[in-house]
Amino acid sequence: MLKLVKMCKSFGAVCVADEISFEVSKGQALGVIGPNGAGKSTLFNLITGNLPPDRGYIGFEEQDITRLPPMKRVRMGIGRSFQIPQPFHRMTVFENLMVAAAFGRGLSEAEVIDDCVSILEQTEMVPRANVLAGQLSLLERKRLELARALATEPKLLLLDEIAGGLTEGECQKLIATIRGIHRTGVTIVWIEHVLHALTSVVDRLLVLDFGRVIGIGDPMSIMASKEVKEIYLGIDV
Repeated sequence: MLKLVKMCKSFGAVCVADEISFEVSKGQALGVIGPNGAGKSTLFNLITGNLPPDRGYIGFEEQDITRLPPMKRVRMGIGRSFQIPQPFHRMTVFENLMVAAAFGRGLSEAEVIDDCVSILEQTEMVPRANVLAGQLSLLERKRLELARALATEPKLLLLDEIAGGLTEGECQKLIATIRGIHRTGVTIVWIEHVLHALTSVVDRLLVLDFGRVIGIGDPMSIMASKEVKEIYLGIDV
């Protein structure tokens, strides 16, 4: 479904993506880990078109999307949540979903109402449908961020540290929701520092460090790697 080949991006002398190559199959869940500054969010920005690459290739469902604008990629089926939720604070939860669904899919409001109701149910936000987004708790804002991404009807869902800042109990509730989304067949690429959240959902782990892929594979094997322990966990092996 997703293929990156030797993706490169630099800001001046700082290289934030150093020939990144990997593939994600349809229906798979890939976790992305790495220390702060490793290039994780830059990776998402390259996939969604928010940043142009210096060179390299991005393929989505066997189509070259390397130079396509972000909205075109959304309508092809790439949805994303952001690390810091930024809803329309003076609009209700349901209105936020309506905007995401209508503009993200190029449809009228009347055409997306039923889907928005289903997404509210899927993300457990029905009781908060008519609450202003600015009045939500952190967990509820995270759920709304997830719901807005789902409203674009993604085939590929990119999650950027969606569990960050939550309590253990809140994290477990959100994990259950993400598992449910994955079971519907949505392909997921998930950046996260909360490792137990990732490993309870993903099939594979990818490790970034200074813009380089230093490992990709089975989560248990990756976390047992000497290099990963030294770079990511700060353990002198």
